[in-house]
Amino acid sequence: MQPENSHISDEELLMAADGELRSARESQIHDHLAACWTCRARQLELENTIADFVRMHRGTTEPLLPPSPGPRAQLRAQLAERAREREEHPSRWPMAVAAAAVLAMVWFAVQWRPVRSAAAIPVSVPRASLTPGAAILARAGDVCVASIPKNRTVPVSLQRQVFAEYGISGAEAKAYEVDYLITPALGGADDIHNLWPQSYSSTVWNAHVKDALEDRLRELVCQGQLDLATAQREISTDWITAYKKYFHTNVPLR
Repeated sequence: MQPENSHISDEELLMAADGELRSARESQIHDHLAACWTCRARQLELENTIADFVRMHRGTTEPLLPPSPGPRAQLRAQLAERAREREEHPSRWPMAVAAAAVLAMVWFAVQWRPVRSAAAIPVSVPRASLTPGAAILARAGDVCVASIPKNRTVPVSLQRQVFAEYGISGAEAKAYEVDYLITPALGGADDIHNLWPQSYSSTVWNAHVKDALEDRLRELVCQGQLDLATAQREISTDWITAYKKYFHTNVPLR
């Protein structure tokens, strides 16, 4: 068994992100991440590295690959040609088989290459370097008496800037909410450093779940049960950990 004070390996961080761990171990890792800044930062580094790789693959490798119908048709034609050669020149058949095998390997490599582009990356948490969060109100009294909508409408031009910063400029806007990391209802600022593209459905920790946390934190602040600065800090540092803390669960509630 791993000592409680040891750090989580990169392998387990990746398995946890992919949901490949047993529930007991997954719960242990979630608890560890809630208390360990080192492992939480490493988890974010791994996620950012994967996102950067997918963006690079989409921008440099995929444009060079032929569309899938192309290699399929080419493979059929080459196999037909090898069949004719077999009938006409039986002695050449071993070479033809080898050539067909190579073509088949190339076709399968193209068919089964990663097809998820950066536009489809589930964005559960923002990148700290791009979206550290920003607030303009620092007193609970100002927040609780102000008639502030939970989320203001972000101008389209600013939405495009946010998508471009995250490398998903080709994403469908309706699949994401350009969300305030610190919601205006908690004093969040209209600033690009407080905005990020959050998926509505491609991950369980989605925009709808964060909306519930925003409501819960504002309720606690306005009831005097939580300091505003603490609420702003926790939602901007790690909103998923904050959700688990204030809803007393390791999974999003329905």
